[in-house]
Amino acid sequence: MHYDEFRREYTAGGLTRDMLDPDPLRQFEHWLEQAVRAGLEDPTAMVLATVEDSGAPWQRIVLLKGLSQGGFVFYTNYDSPKAADIASRNQVSLLFPWNELDRQVIIGGRAEKMSVAESASYFATRPRESQIAAWASRQSRPISKRALLIEEFKAMKRKFGKGEIPLPDFWGGYRVHPQRIEFWQGGEHRLHDRFEYRLQDGGDWSIEQLQP
Repeated sequence: MHYDEFRREYTAGGLTRDMLDPDPLRQFEHWLEQAVRAGLEDPTAMVLATVEDSGAPWQRIVLLKGLSQGGFVFYTNYDSPKAADIASRNQVSLLFPWNELDRQVIIGGRAEKMSVAESASYFATRPRESQIAAWASRQSRPISKRALLIEEFKAMKRKFGKGEIPLPDFWGGYRVHPQRIEFWQGGEHRLHDRFEYRLQDGGDWSIEQLQP
């Protein structure tokens, strides 16, 4: 395979300072709405990067489940490696790779656990099978064969019968409070347009254009 053959120009459109909202969260919502209207398959999929105790970074894709109280919300197993990373170092990074629009949004901020009430409210909206799966899976733990996971899923399904499924005490949400957000728009000849918002001490946001 010749990797250098995979090359194209970015021609979806430019980005200028006067096109930006002073509030980066409103600007993000505007871009997200455009991604949804463009028919992107997973517009809320985002790469979450954390740092392990060894100092090594690790990434995985999670789904954005809301914007509330000035932060980006996602849910996970609190016994997972990502949760352990956040417990020791709560500075994380999020990346929305909207390649079809020649766009990406990069977020750096502080992740904090959401309240049990908030997590329970969202958990109740999940499909029943997804609720059961949350109980059945010991996320990221080794397993000798998939059949064991399926058996645990069936056991949980029998356990809860047809009644309401409670929120697991090891499952819930995080809210990432942004301190820095970059909006990246691809440009011709690799002259991309990049604008970075940074949160100031008084709570206002500064905006600076970056070279590509």
